[in-house]
Order: sequence, then structure tokens, then C-alpha cells
Amino acid sequence: MKRRPLPVAAALAATAALFLTACGSGDDSSKDNDKIAGADTGDAGKSASPSASAEAEAIDRPKMTFPSDFKMVFDRTEPSEAKEAAALNDAENFVRAINYGIVQQDAEDAAYKFYSDPRGNAQAYAKKQIQQYIDGGWTVTGTQRYTGAKVDLASDGNRASVSFCDDDSKFYGKEIKSKKVLKTKPSDKDYYFFEIVMTTSNEAKGLWMAQDIEVQKEATQCKA
Repeated sequence: MKRRPLPVAAALAATAALFLTACGSGDDSSKDNDKIAGADTGDAGKSASPSASAEAEAIDRPKMTFPSDFKMVFDRTEPSEAKEAAALNDAENFVRAINYGIVQQDAEDAAYKFYSDPRGNAQAYAKKQIQQYIDGGWTVTGTQRYTGAKVDLASDGNRASVSFCDDDSKFYGKEIKSKKVLKTKPSDKDYYFFEIVMTTSNEAKGLWMAQDIEVQKEATQCKA
């Protein structure tokens, strides 16, 4: 059992329009940054805003712990701009929260709702992913590796487009009752490309929430 991309072709066009409206007519120069290394370093760099970093660290976040046979690895550098770093970190937290809901076997788990805006399609996507695993009697095992993270911050500073690759070649579903791992042969179907529109929360300063999401399947550009 692998992830099932959300069939949202029309919604994706709306998502792009939504973000472009927030960005205005700025350039896409940040899309040329392909640096990847490390994960969750917490070092926002010299140009980071101390207040923005402090706000993000002060948030009372839901705790998410996973079984020892499952790992999520984020290979990337921390953006030097604090808002970009916060948007990326919470995009990653949103993806973590989906897997956490699967592990908890709870399609109404609070974690993914904490990291998503109910006004967009991201929350519905998360719930659908979790429910599919619950319906199949599966949980997750193995390793998901995320690389190539990029952040485009809108001119208003309250919206960002976050993208990254996902390598699921060593990630599998596992039957909960039998503990059988549902291994699959390596293929292009193991690779996904995520684009997530993140927005700032009105309730918690420093928190970014997933609003809209596009997941491209068979993303061969993500193969190492």
C-alpha cells in the first residue's frame, strides 16, 4: 500500500492562482535553489528574525511519536529567512501528522488538523489518506525520504509555496493484524512531488498551516 495522490486537477489550478495572487508579480528565482543537506537543524541563520523564530518555538504543538520501524527523513538546509524556515518546518509537520494519524488509526486525529487550514483541500487530503489505511487495515513501516525542499514566500509574508520530493522506495504498508509488510518492487511509482500552499495561523503566532496541496505521482524528477 502506497500513498494515493489526490485527484485534484481543477483544484490545483485554483491553488496556483491563489498563491500567485498573494505573491503579486514577483520572480521565481528561489526555485533555482537545489541545496539539500541535514534535517530539522533549527538554525535559521544570520538573516532570520529572532521574534519569528521565538514565536515558532513557543507554540504548544501536538506530540507525535512513531514506532521504531518507521522513519521520516528530511534532507535539506534550513532557510535563512525565519518565515521561510517556519513555513517549511510546518509543511513537514503536516506530512508527519498524516502518518501519525495512520499510526494512530484515527481519521479525526488532532495533529493533522492542527497543521492544516479547513478552508483548503489539504485537510481533506490528509483525512482521506488516513482513512484509506484504516479501511485497509494497514499502518506504515520503512523509511520515507524527503529532499529538494524549496520555499517561495509571498510578498505579504503570510503565505508561502513549499515543495519537496518524496522517495517511498523503502516505505511500505503493513497489515496491522498479521504484521505482514506489503513490499512492492521498486518503480517510478515510488516517487512523489509535493507542492503545499502554507498560510499563517490567525490563532497561534508563528504557526503555518497547510491550505492547499498538490501531489504529483511517478515524479521521476525526484529519483536520485
